[in-house]
Amino acid sequence: MEVSSPSLELIADLLSEHTGQQLTEHRRWRVATALSRVFRERGISNVDQLACLLAGPADPGLVNEVVEALLNNETYFFRDKPTFDQLPTEILPQLAERRAHRRRLQIWCAGCSTGQEVHSLAIQFAEQARSWDGWSIDILGTDISGTAIRAARCGHYSQFEVQRGLSVQQMLAHFDETASGWQMHADTRAIVRFERHNVLDPSPSRQPFDLVLCRNVLLYFDPDTRRQAFARLRQSVADDGFLMLGAGETVVGQTDAFVPARGVASIYTPHVANAAPSIALAG
Repeated sequence: MEVSSPSLELIADLLSEHTGQQLTEHRRWRVATALSRVFRERGISNVDQLACLLAGPADPGLVNEVVEALLNNETYFFRDKPTFDQLPTEILPQLAERRAHRRRLQIWCAGCSTGQEVHSLAIQFAEQARSWDGWSIDILGTDISGTAIRAARCGHYSQFEVQRGLSVQQMLAHFDETASGWQMHADTRAIVRFERHNVLDPSPSRQPFDLVLCRNVLLYFDPDTRRQAFARLRQSVADDGFLMLGAGETVVGQTDAFVPARGVASIYTPHVANAAPSIALAG
């Protein structure tokens, strides 16, 4: 489907205004496909017609539908597993030692989509339940997509979704099979909660987080917006906490707010003025 450049620019500007994300060239080719449901439900024939409607009298409902449709909600359980597996073996033991006096951890998963990342963390804590006995664990998942957050709160996944990243043992231990898919156990999910939030906004918590996961979110920002996001993340992470990015992301050359943690991949620590050099983690 041929789409005019002005129509694409209008839609790209709309996405940037509401989310900070850029509709990059490699994403533009699938705009019509991404918007197919909006077309069908609204009786719209093509992107150019949609652009005309968006340029007309304000329709907040249509704007929200378009923005939601363009967001990339790709996710799965234990995504980038080698990186994810560092949490229970390297990062969480460090935090357990640093927070032993209060026996409480606060974790934030920014850009959590439909919740698989958050629920993967919950499974890791459940699998180490004896180590965390007596601790208060709070895992907050946020996403700019209201549709994704509603799905995450349900904790219900299709057969296809649970097969992406979960072992059979984990499926049986933490989910019940239903007629329409798999429902996560309430006791496993008890430590998680979800809110709608944009990573470019102020922190969703008054207290700093011990660990923040913001994976495959910053890829969609231009350099200036990415720096703004890093500044927000720095305000949200405790001075002795950790930030985990996606496998294809880095702080190097992007921000001075964080530095790589030695010995682990995709893990970063806040830059603290006049702090001693970070100690390499085991591994």
